Amino acid sequence: MKLKNILIVVKDIEKSKQFYHDLFGLDMLLDNGGNMILTEGLVLQEEKIWRTFLEKDIIPKSNSCELYFEEQDIEAFVEKLEKMYPSIQYVNRLTTHSWGQKVIRFYDFDGNLIEVGTPM
Repeated sequence: MKLKNILIVVKDIEKSKQFYHDLFGLDMLLDNGGNMILTEGLVLQEEKIWRTFLEKDIIPKSNSCELYFEEQDIEAFVEKLEKMYPSIQYVNRLTTHSWGQKVIRFYDFDGNLIEVGTPM
């Protein structure tokens, strides 16, 4: 068995598709009307569909998981993030861990936690 995809819930699938393309270069592979598969295995699903399946409230900013990306030139990434999405909500701005890795954490438009770090 292998892990095939990671699904996140979004309110506006087109806005989220643009966000993940702008910042991470992810492109759409398949659009199933409310379910969209992007490159690298990220799936966006509209909140109304997920809510129907789950029959529970969606909890943004639950901080129970994160999408993790690596970027060699993290300073350039931070510059791009701040220029393209100046109102982004940060969990922590660019910081350096005691082991030397630089990381930044922020939320996407729907409260999904994202971390970008330099390769280990």
